[in-house]
Amino acid sequence: MAEQHSRTQQQQQMQQIHPTEAIKSLLPQKGPSKSQILAVVTLFPVGGALLCLAGLTLVGTLIGLAVATPVFLIFSPVLVPAALTIALAVTGFLTSGAFGITALSSLSWMINYMRRMRGTGGEQMEHAKRRVQEAAGHTGQRTGQKETSRMRD
Repeated sequence: MAEQHSRTQQQQQMQQIHPTEAIKSLLPQKGPSKSQILAVVTLFPVGGALLCLAGLTLVGTLIGLAVATPVFLIFSPVLVPAALTIALAVTGFLTSGAFGITALSSLSWMINYMRRMRGTGGEQMEHAKRRVQEAAGHTGQRTGQKETSRMRD
């Protein structure tokens, strides 16, 4: 209750203040510091120079495009197939390199795997063969059971 009373008093006081005084209260009491003035004085010319360079670059690009467009149109029957040929050649070299690296890494993995299998003895190889045969046998039995159940239906 007391908070509401103090708020209403503050609002009444704010309403009584002249509008120019209210605006002045929002502005800082002192002006900008020396470092702020120095920063503006330093950065304003730099920003202007960079803006001018950006404009010159844009104009130069537009002029170059206007000059080069007819040349590209005249030589397009030569340039387009040449660009496609170069693009396809680069793609082919990159693809063959990727396939070659994949093949070498696969062969390296297989060689290391076989070396590990030989180093541990033939028992593991025999065990792996048996497990594969058992899995194939179970798969065959399941397939046969499904076929017989379908024939019954």
